[in-house]
Amino acid sequence: MKRVFISGCYDIIHAGHIQFFEEARALGDHLTVSFASEEVLWHHKQRRPSIPDEHKKAVLEGLRMVDEVIIGTDHDTGLDFKSYFLEAKPDILAVTEDDQYEDVKRALCKQVGAKYVVLAKTPPKFKAVSSSGIVKWVKAPTEAPLRVDFAGGWLDVPRHARKGAFIVNCAISPLVSLRDWDYEKQSGLGGSGAWALLNGENGVDAELDLGVGWQDPAVINEGGLCVWRSGQRPELDFKRNGEMLDGRMAILWTGSEHDTPGFTDNKRDYDKIEASSKIAREGVLNEDIVKLAEGVALYYEAQLGEGMSKLPEINGAIASKYCGGGHGGYALYLFNTPEARDAAVGEHYAMRAIEPYCP
Repeated sequence: MKRVFISGCYDIIHAGHIQFFEEARALGDHLTVSFASEEVLWHHKQRRPSIPDEHKKAVLEGLRMVDEVIIGTDHDTGLDFKSYFLEAKPDILAVTEDDQYEDVKRALCKQVGAKYVVLAKTPPKFKAVSSSGIVKWVKAPTEAPLRVDFAGGWLDVPRHARKGAFIVNCAISPLVSLRDWDYEKQSGLGGSGAWALLNGENGVDAELDLGVGWQDPAVINEGGLCVWRSGQRPELDFKRNGEMLDGRMAILWTGSEHDTPGFTDNKRDYDKIEASSKIAREGVLNEDIVKLAEGVALYYEAQLGEGMSKLPEINGAIASKYCGGGHGGYALYLFNTPEARDAAVGEHYAMRAIEPYCP
């Protein structure tokens, strides 16, 4: 009888594991599966398993291609099964191509005369997943906010960052979900950041890889009315719950999508943008919506200087600007009173009320 041995954490059993088990079992007549004990996981990876060891063992033993299951309790790095392996002397130790412990496993095989077999990555029968990916998916929220930005936009793009400058933005409701997205797409409200959060991802690295800034996932993950320090990565200066904005914000759909990556390197007045960020920060710090509106208005001047079209003037609005950095999408309007905001929304079919969101 040719005995095959495999090892891993197998913390959340998924289709990729089943495929590996089947391919390993095909190498011989008997398959032993080893997984690291709760104590080993905690000692080497500082985390708990998803289920108790006895439950995981029972699940693995119930698989048709598995003949034996052992729990690895040794503390040798990558070889929590060493004691069993030296005693049982299996014929084959099978691993995947991305196994991190090749050297020590080959040496162990040499001690008992076992064959070290690397199984090639075959096309998965299902879309590939990982245990860590499953955990992220399970822990992901079912709803997420979008965001509006007031001032300092583009200063979250690492190559445009300025020491002493700020980015001022706010998470907003109504919220969105993977099944209910009641906003236009590619609209300047940080939809990619919300989409990442809903799929269990932070989103900051993904945005930076696109060559754009980190403000969208930063404020969507954080919630509230936020002031960030301009820099390479998110650094929160301070945050408020956004009550000063209750009943005072609305967005207007301009009729066309926007494209932030396509406009990242446009010529623009970064001095004016920096100045807008400091004024808006002062407005948030003092809970002064008029001062915040002054920062928004200055940023809008920078947008016009970049070549964006003038926005419609709305009765009662004290400031407006395009959301995000691309030409088009939604435009933000600020109002001094809820009555003025509600009257404007009632008069304009393309305008909708939004509120600050602070979980």
